[in-house]
Amino acid sequence: MNITLLERFVTAVAEDLHFPRAAEALGIPLASLYSSIDKLEAEVGHPLITRSKPQWTLTPAGALLLEEAKRRIAEAPAAAPKPKVPAGGKAKASKGKGRAPAVKGQPKPFKKRQGR
Repeated sequence: MNITLLERFVTAVAEDLHFPRAAEALGIPLASLYSSIDKLEAEVGHPLITRSKPQWTLTPAGALLLEEAKRRIAEAPAAAPKPKVPAGGKAKASKGKGRAPAVKGQPKPFKKRQGR
């Protein structure tokens, strides 16, 4: 099982199955969290959460997976740090008209008039 999917599931349960709060805590879009839970349910083969109108609850399979997920997350090696991207503006690519690229914050290059 994918550790990222398990982490998202554990975070959703930790937030009392309040998916908007869990998505905000993870720093991901809400739709991504829903699709992650759907993928995890498809991989397990059983529904993990009972979706009823007043309150969402864990199914027995979800409770078992929660214990397993916490154990696997604890055993997993730490993720590698993401490389830092250097800050700075990028030049816009020219559209094949032989002009110099326009750099953000600088005046536009001189445009020559076409001869007749």
